[in-house]
Amino acid sequence: MRIGVDACCWANGRGYGRFTRELLRTMVRQAPAAEWLFYMDAPVERVFDLMAPNARVVRVPQGRPPIEAGSVAHRSPADILRFTSAVRRDRPDVFFSPSIYTYFPLPPGQRAVVAIHDTIAERFPELTLPTARDRLFWRAKVKLAAVQAGLVMTVSEYSARELTSVLRIDPARIRVVTEAPADAYCPGETGEIAAAAARIGLRDGDRWFTYVGGFNPHKRVDTIVKAHAEVVRARSDEPPHLLLVGATERDGFHDNVAEIRAAVQACGTGAFVHWTGYLPDQELRHLHAGATALVLVSEAEGFGLPAVEAAACGAPVIATTESPLPELLAGGGIFVKPGDKPALAAAMVRLLDEPELRARMGGIARSQASRLSWDDAARAALDALREAAGSRAISPGKATA
Repeated sequence: MRIGVDACCWANGRGYGRFTRELLRTMVRQAPAAEWLFYMDAPVERVFDLMAPNARVVRVPQGRPPIEAGSVAHRSPADILRFTSAVRRDRPDVFFSPSIYTYFPLPPGQRAVVAIHDTIAERFPELTLPTARDRLFWRAKVKLAAVQAGLVMTVSEYSARELTSVLRIDPARIRVVTEAPADAYCPGETGEIAAAAARIGLRDGDRWFTYVGGFNPHKRVDTIVKAHAEVVRARSDEPPHLLLVGATERDGFHDNVAEIRAAVQACGTGAFVHWTGYLPDQELRHLHAGATALVLVSEAEGFGLPAVEAAACGAPVIATTESPLPELLAGGGIFVKPGDKPALAAAMVRLLDEPELRARMGGIARSQASRLSWDDAARAALDALREAAGSRAISPGKATA
């Protein structure tokens, strides 16, 4: 089987990129007899590190990198059609788009599987897509992808239900491929944790919460900042710190970094809020391991991989109820409704004040996270590709949005 792949998300530093890299590395290893064609532009090729005898890079020239323009309406028709033409020339047996983010139209009749991770942009357009033009192009892209794909992949049962209710995709066409923590995420030693904390300016005895991800309105990081400020005031003798981990520029998404910084200033907690920027896995896992909890209270999450990665390090989570996390990490954290600042602050205080609870929840979280694996995900994804490539009973979908 010849499998084409949209590899443009390989360089993405967020969940789309992690899903693309971890899943495809494992899929290629599990299917050595397949021929894999990875379509990408030159910037992605520079960081593409999947070396296998059955994998080939297909470079497609672009005026603007898709990784920078994928979430908004700034890809030129000529750039997009170069990808379409490359796939038409090679005629793979099946084509896999691991993210809707960089999706491009496929040649007519091309069998395909497309991954739609969530419906956040559809449910909260004003928080994710800044202009009417962006929203129009996003809706058109998602609609076309759902029509062209024989099967639609998503990352959780929660997200599968959302695809059906919001995008009207037939459940019979949806396949769930659950994500997992990377191997790097595991508990750390006390000395390693202390050294990692010192590198970002924390002192011996300091306690902290971590947030990992994008700084976008729907992530509600401003709510985390305000809840943290209440905890700092309530624990003025031993104020906890807040680590904000992630890129603050050139993210490609609609961000509200300025508003978050303004909230920190208004709360007067600048001395206790640390913008760390992007951190490599080996560094981040120590900060997770030493954290009081990982906080992820978005309006919604299709999966919530940062929480699962923190859980693999033995950290409990304080996470949004609008996600699969209450089920995935049941017993391993406290789950709050999006925007409920009092509940969030209370959860933070509780985990600070009850170390035995924190340790018990952290142990459960780690156990729950250990049940997830990229090997299982890759097997499920390969099954979907084989099904889409070989079954004439599955035809492209109908318009859904």
